[in-house]
Amino acid sequence: MGAVRCGRAGRTAYGADATGTADAADTGGAADTAGSAAGRAAARSSGQRRAIVRRCGAAAVVLAVLAGAAACSKSGAGDSGSGSSGGSAGGTGKDAPAVTIQGDITFNDTNLAKLDAALKQALAGKDLSKVNEAMVVNVAVDYWNAGKIGFNKGVKDIGVKGVYQAPANGRLDQQLSIIQTLRGQGITGLSVSAIDPTAIKAPISSANKAGIPVLAIDSPLPKEDGAALYLGTPNYTAGQKAGEAMKQALGGKGQVVVLVGSLTTSNAVERIKGFEDALKGTDIKVVQKLSDGMDASKALTNAQTAIQTNPNVNGLYGVYSYDGPSAGQAVQAAGKSGKVKIISDDSDPQTLNFVKSGVIQATVLQQPYQQGYTGAYLLAAFKVLGVDATLKLVKPYLESDGTTLSSGVGLVTQANLSAYQAKLTELGIG
Repeated sequence: MGAVRCGRAGRTAYGADATGTADAADTGGAADTAGSAAGRAAARSSGQRRAIVRRCGAAAVVLAVLAGAAACSKSGAGDSGSGSSGGSAGGTGKDAPAVTIQGDITFNDTNLAKLDAALKQALAGKDLSKVNEAMVVNVAVDYWNAGKIGFNKGVKDIGVKGVYQAPANGRLDQQLSIIQTLRGQGITGLSVSAIDPTAIKAPISSANKAGIPVLAIDSPLPKEDGAALYLGTPNYTAGQKAGEAMKQALGGKGQVVVLVGSLTTSNAVERIKGFEDALKGTDIKVVQKLSDGMDASKALTNAQTAIQTNPNVNGLYGVYSYDGPSAGQAVQAAGKSGKVKIISDDSDPQTLNFVKSGVIQATVLQQPYQQGYTGAYLLAAFKVLGVDATLKLVKPYLESDGTTLSSGVGLVTQANLSAYQAKLTELGIG
């Protein structure tokens, strides 16, 4: 959920559908509306799992997230799409110093639109009747609603069959079982946000041997795992953006606690690394990194404990999509809004509400919509054109590492929140 997944929530966890199907005639282009926010879910039941999802989710929802979608965002009331969040840092704390955090919602939409057009042109006139794609994410959470909408629209626009699946509780055994079942149903391509990069290696190897290309989304996989490409958030960059925002929010001095669903998933590791690197040279120290095991109720408890046991903590970084709402709820309940600054990831509805009220100073966004939409195009091209031919078309749009196709990174503050919400509406999200 990320990354990054940073984590995410479906009907099983918070009210959104965990699965969805689409074909050339009817893709169910609109997903069920996102369910209640992760923070409220955590408060309702400490036993309820909120399974992640950037990514280190990771987007959204957000996306829905759009997590970042076509570069042609609508501007809200005099907002050009980027904006500075000024005034009281927390929006509610009288003594909080004024800060300005620059927002940005351009993502990588322009380049992805060009790539989509190139892939569509290359597929024109080809026989797509046997293409049957699958998108499997890491958990059924709000974040992935945008990815589901994007995927369903992508397969519809191309004219192929496709199915979206999400493990209800973000469990590895569920994800592996889903993939095995889909293999038995004759899928021709798979995009996956892997829960465990080691455990997914054997299924990817088996798929490749059977001529089924695999696209890594949301969370990058080691080259040896065999995925043809990574489409998703450059997680280190996303972490840096969060760190820069925290630096501005705290004025370069303070103690920060990191809240995260997993300390071992690649997207989370990269995000935290980027976050810490951005803080180098300042007097801001990361004093704790608390894993909640992809459990929203545990994330809330971690946030409460962090600010209750250490009065010097004046910053919280929520890496998974539900960590931001959990941090916001804990800070608000403690009467420390505006005193304890929060930088979060992703755009769950409650996260955006906290941004609007000033409890969360900024949230770093992924683009799960594009991971679904462009992912559908890539899977069709891999199967019909071949992996090598497809990668030649993709090459001009790759990041400097030569293996990452970025879905973009955005930053939403109070100042550009309305422009971002207009963008979601334009994409049919929310």
